[in-house]
Amino acid sequence: MAIRHFLTLHDLSTDEINQVINLAIELKSAHREGRQEPIFAGKVLAMIFEKSSTRTRVSFESGMAQLGGDALFLSPNDTQLGRGEPIEDSARVISRMVDIVMIRTFGHDKVENFAEHSKVPVINALTDQFHPCQLLADIQTFVEHRGSIQGKTVAWIGDGNNMCQSWINAAMLLDFKLNIACPTGYEPSVELLAQAGKRVTVTTDPVTAVTGAHLVTTDVFASMGQEKEQEERLKHFANYQVNHQLIGHAADDVLFMHCLPAHRDEEVSAELLEDENISVVWDEAENRLHAQKALMVFLLKASRLG
Repeated sequence: MAIRHFLTLHDLSTDEINQVINLAIELKSAHREGRQEPIFAGKVLAMIFEKSSTRTRVSFESGMAQLGGDALFLSPNDTQLGRGEPIEDSARVISRMVDIVMIRTFGHDKVENFAEHSKVPVINALTDQFHPCQLLADIQTFVEHRGSIQGKTVAWIGDGNNMCQSWINAAMLLDFKLNIACPTGYEPSVELLAQAGKRVTVTTDPVTAVTGAHLVTTDVFASMGQEKEQEERLKHFANYQVNHQLIGHAADDVLFMHCLPAHRDEEVSAELLEDENISVVWDEAENRLHAQKALMVFLLKASRLG
């Protein structure tokens, strides 16, 4: 059987995504009830970070530990990747020594190249184009609070970035409507929007996007690597803050999500972020741990390596 990778959500079928979400919920319960089995005993995860992260490292490393395995943190200074070794050579070597690999980097082509030459499953833990692991956690969070997301309406407010593009993939796979509000010039991929068709709409008006939405979500206006654009972006996104006034146009049972870290009173008001009647950002953050455990279990079993 071919090795299964997770580079975008489209590497899983709709049924497989639902399997992973259901398993994540079960693993979360097992962990809380003290009945989690060390099913990854003897397994090793290599964590390759070209982009730093708090949640990604803690969630993957803790997840492997909770399942009885081990994780290796590898920064550019720790590997030959940082010294010019071709990605394909690193992939061939590293994948002979570990059981699964996660990569957090800039260009999506890097994870694609690594996966092409890897003997073990490779997980995209974030690239400039996509952030599929976060979407698994987000969908898990919605399911826990509101049930199936199928047929619901999600509003994305802000930059058409990697998170936005992963939400587009999710809308296609899980059959919900996605309204995107972003300033002109900050839209997501034209090709991706064409694939999504009528399921996804793009507007410059946040109120239009949020109206009737069951979930409203956003991200920082300037992502990692865009720090020099911060001031210019803040001008363009001045009217795109998610706050109680904006979210008042959404459905009565609306949820608010943010992948974190959040810049309070920029893309989201501090009051909304802390409003436990609407905001589920802390559950969402915790679910990175459980969704990724479920994903690793799935990939190893699907690749017959588990």
